[in-house]
Amino acid sequence: MKLTWPNLLSGLRLVLIPLFVVTLMRGESLAALVIFAVAGLTDLLDGIVARWYHQQSKLGAYLDPAADKLLLTTAYLMLSLPVAGWPQLIPFWVFVLVILRDLIIVAGALWIYLRLGYSGFRPLPLSKWNTAVQIVAVFLVLIADLMPAGVPALEGFAAASSRLAIVAVAVLTVVSGLEYAYRFLYRYRDLKAAVAAGRPYPDRSTAC
Repeated sequence: MKLTWPNLLSGLRLVLIPLFVVTLMRGESLAALVIFAVAGLTDLLDGIVARWYHQQSKLGAYLDPAADKLLLTTAYLMLSLPVAGWPQLIPFWVFVLVILRDLIIVAGALWIYLRLGYSGFRPLPLSKWNTAVQIVAVFLVLIADLMPAGVPALEGFAAASSRLAIVAVAVLTVVSGLEYAYRFLYRYRDLKAAVAAGRPYPDRSTAC
């Protein structure tokens, strides 16, 4: 299988994840922020390169979202646990919400595939917004931790921004998880009806 530039960028994102973890455990907040920023940049670039140069591939269709999910799950886990040299910057319950939403998506897709053999699921539009807000929240909590002491206005603004982002993550995660649960039930009903009537499955290009 030929490796494309988008796939290499996704691979680089995977390589950066352990470096991100190490810098967090050492309490090197600036280095962690830079590494996360570079990882986020590779996520932006691989999509642009894939579209502009028509380098979409089956490997990329799995590698890109897998790298995104592993990066964000790792970031939220590390930032929600008071590890050595690093304070708890994200409430642990927010990490639990993120994981529960992912479990709903995986369980729903697997359930329909095992029952009906259907695998033509696509991300819902809200899911992309949810991912974007999760990334922004990590940036903001890391930046807030870097704010110098002695500048109350700047510290207060950074802290308020990070708290607002965390609330937005929690709300969007819950809403997105409920939307996926509803769409899975709705799609399962349609697919089952199609099987009973001998009709082909609905268009796989539609979301979920």
